[in-house]
Amino acid sequence: MSKAKNNKEKILQTVTKKHILRVRSLRESSARTQLSRLVKVGKIQRLSRGVYALPDADFSEFQSLAITCLTLPNAVVCLISALHFHDLTTQIPKEIWLAIKTNSRTPRFNQFPVRFLWYSPKALSTGVTTVMIDGVPVKIFNPAKTIVDCFRYRHKIGMDVCLEALREGWRKRLFSMDELWKYAKICRVSTVIRPYLEALV
Repeated sequence: MSKAKNNKEKILQTVTKKHILRVRSLRESSARTQLSRLVKVGKIQRLSRGVYALPDADFSEFQSLAITCLTLPNAVVCLISALHFHDLTTQIPKEIWLAIKTNSRTPRFNQFPVRFLWYSPKALSTGVTTVMIDGVPVKIFNPAKTIVDCFRYRHKIGMDVCLEALREGWRKRLFSMDELWKYAKICRVSTVIRPYLEALV
């Protein structure tokens, strides 16, 4: 078997195993050339710049989150996008909401509409969970932290969205009152959220 053919087989095996492949994960120097050839013959499809998958891959409704977070692994899915993932809102996000570290540059990403919010290191690392979406590890805030963040950014998303998520999350038992209060103190919205938490109980 020729080296080129062997490399093609390795790429196909890798993309089959990982579901979604980022070209940077391939070590061979000829990877880009082989990928282009595989795309041309229909063995692989290009999802976005540097991101590939099998043409018949069965993606979830959150494929855009997987592709975005594969390209921007340090970002955390937040606010409306996180609410939608946790099934805590009737809102359908028109853009992907991502939290990134304070003072970091705005990442370049053109595949999907993205809205970035800058978080302090503590706020960015608190309440983060990793979920697998289409074979990609995606960092996302848990339900309690997401709801607290919504109250923090209530002027951007609307108070009705905050209250809907709070009621729905409480009804589904996705968090405890202690969890909400812990994140509220970290995010400095305890005064704002207190009357709404008291109304729940």
